[in-house]
Amino acid sequence: MTEPAAINQQLRVFVGRLRRKLQDESSVDDLSAPQASALARLLLLDEPSTASQLAGAERVKPQSMAKTLASLLEQGLIERAADPADGRRQLITLTAEGRAAAQGARATRIEWLTEALTRQFSESERQAIAEALTLLERVVDE
Repeated sequence: MTEPAAINQQLRVFVGRLRRKLQDESSVDDLSAPQASALARLLLLDEPSTASQLAGAERVKPQSMAKTLASLLEQGLIERAADPADGRRQLITLTAEGRAAAQGARATRIEWLTEALTRQFSESERQAIAEALTLLERVVDE
């Protein structure tokens, strides 16, 4: 019998490793993994966001996100504007160049994972992975 606690540990370790690998693979041009991830998050949100919202979504300290955003601003990939509802906060949006970089990072991640699944697994193994993912969907659909 497989213990749920052991599955839990193995799954959490795997998801963390996969997330880090995807971040590493998404490096585009001179962007670091945190920069590419922040751009991808802004692309996903598709609306202005605050630094604290991004830090929470990326699970990093606000100070780390502030450094990442400062670098992205310096590169012209994001813009900051005062929040009309609260002038003390700043809203962050992607520039056209930032949107292109984020889309490039996303395409790189998709390409890497697709290629890895094709190269490392047979059709029947990919089917087993698809079936396992369908089962795991129940966890997040509760």
